[in-house]
Amino acid sequence: MFKAIESLLKRIPLIEQIAVGLVIGIAVAVLAPGAVPFLGIFGDLFVKALKGVAPLLVFILVMNAMIQRKSGADTSMKPIIVLYVIGTFCASLVGVGMSFLFPTTLQLQVAEKGVEAPSGIAEVLHNVIMNVVDNPINALATGNYIGILSWALIIGIALHISASDSTKAFFQDLSQGITRVVTWVIHFAPLGIMGLVAQSVGASGLSALLGYVQLLAVLIGSYFLVALVMNPLIVFFNTHQNPYPLVLTTLRESGLYAFFTRSSAANIPVNLALCKKLGLNPDTYTISIPLGATINMSGASITISVLALAAAHTLGIAVDFPTALLLCIVSTVGACGASGVAGGSLLLIPVACASFGIGNDISMQVVGVGFIISVLEDACETALNSSSDVLFTATAELAQRRKHAA
Repeated sequence: MFKAIESLLKRIPLIEQIAVGLVIGIAVAVLAPGAVPFLGIFGDLFVKALKGVAPLLVFILVMNAMIQRKSGADTSMKPIIVLYVIGTFCASLVGVGMSFLFPTTLQLQVAEKGVEAPSGIAEVLHNVIMNVVDNPINALATGNYIGILSWALIIGIALHISASDSTKAFFQDLSQGITRVVTWVIHFAPLGIMGLVAQSVGASGLSALLGYVQLLAVLIGSYFLVALVMNPLIVFFNTHQNPYPLVLTTLRESGLYAFFTRSSAANIPVNLALCKKLGLNPDTYTISIPLGATINMSGASITISVLALAAAHTLGIAVDFPTALLLCIVSTVGACGASGVAGGSLLLIPVACASFGIGNDISMQVVGVGFIISVLEDACETALNSSSDVLFTATAELAQRRKHAA
């Protein structure tokens, strides 16, 4: 019986399972409110599991990325990497701007005491610096993501210099192992979302879902602004040509597939075929496309910044311009380090929330909100991420051709 259930679940996409869990959670909260406490156990278990695995995920993935990085990379890749970083940072700026224009309040259970708004950028920077030098064991135990990130970078750089090939292979295997564990946790998402939605609707009624609708509108609006305004501007400044033929081609022939597959990794063959169709240099795009599926995460940076600011707005934390700029930097770095598994960008939200002094308990509730809206959000985010891999690869090559022709 259990094998039959497992086989059935493997045939149903995770997003569809989450959608079913979402509907069941709402139905139970409305029709059988007495069952909400029982379903709430699944929601609490899911959030608890995320809280447990996320610190290890960030620490091991970032450390392994530093250990495995290649020295003396091909110079032809540098313009593409620069475009990847610029595109991701500009996307976070769009996400922050949209969040300021349309502030969103979430339904969160604020159980922590002493969550207060920082007085300004000086206090934020002080908190960040103190968190950077936190004991690494304590950082992992308490979910101090700034400390986790800093120690992962430092240890990763040290091991990159001194570690043997066998040690590097060990950390590569360890990284793949923790990614698999995260995949197992995320496969529990349908039950977790069912419990979280039942709790939310049971406590606040169907009006609790309106906050999710506004949040989803801000996110999707930001994705469209980046895809149709910000990215074309970046292409124009580099090529001095009408960017929209290229932009629309990448959205149609890459973004559309990524929307339905919801996986940048699964869309790599599609992007490679599109690069060949566009007549790009295979020596470049065979490297830049797989690399872009890992570090070019415009959609992820929007998701991280928008959800972090939604949490700050919910808690009454006033965010000034310097702090917002710091958030853009954190979102960019976090997006570049996002796990390749479904929902990987959501697990980086606590890193951004930590910039505002928001604790792990609350930030993981925000991650849960992200999973609730992921039915549509994840598809749009992946479409933006994957289509811009081809867009910026082509842009860098067209700019190079223009320079040689001049």
